[in-house]
Amino acid sequence: MKTQLVIFDLDGTLLNTIGDLAVACNAVLALRELPEHTYAEYCHFVGNGIMRLVERALPEELRTAENVAAVRADFVKYYTEHIDIHTKPYAGIPELIAELVHRGVSLAVASNKFQAGTEKLIRLFFPGVEFAAVFGQRPDVPLKPSPAVVEEILALTGVARERVLYVGDSGVDIETAAAAGVRSAGVTWGFRDRGELVAAGARHIVDKPAELLELL
Repeated sequence: MKTQLVIFDLDGTLLNTIGDLAVACNAVLALRELPEHTYAEYCHFVGNGIMRLVERALPEELRTAENVAAVRADFVKYYTEHIDIHTKPYAGIPELIAELVHRGVSLAVASNKFQAGTEKLIRLFFPGVEFAAVFGQRPDVPLKPSPAVVEEILALTGVARERVLYVGDSGVDIETAAAAGVRSAGVTWGFRDRGELVAAGARHIVDKPAELLELL
């Protein structure tokens, strides 16, 4: 086994969170009597942090710094309180995590979701699993596709780059892995399609969680 550490994206990779993200964002839009969006649209709004999600959801003429900040604050409050109503792990993910733990592979999470939300979801859906790091969006740390979060995880764990596999569902994830100099695997069960993963240069593409075991 050459892989000592697997770094997972969260939304669209470990957990199907789009239902709660969509409901929360639509709720704060409805409060302002603004147009709401479909689940399919939200699949393309997410991936670059809450600020960009809110920005994309707002009508273009309302995307001022003040409006985005106000809607983001309302979104974070609503979403944090309703974070696990529709969210659930993708089929096969709990079994994959259990098998990785059994094999002694270290686990980490690198997400563009705000830190408190990232931590809460990991606690709720993976209780008892010891992650080497659970990092979301934090002040002064650039969002993915900056490699900053991966570099932080590597420094924390001391694992060599060649023994790391980064797993995500979007082009942002594949670009992050490339920027950090680690292997990447794109997953097709998330929010983006195979074409985006191919275009971003994914080294591996898998259709089921268990297939990731073959890449270790």
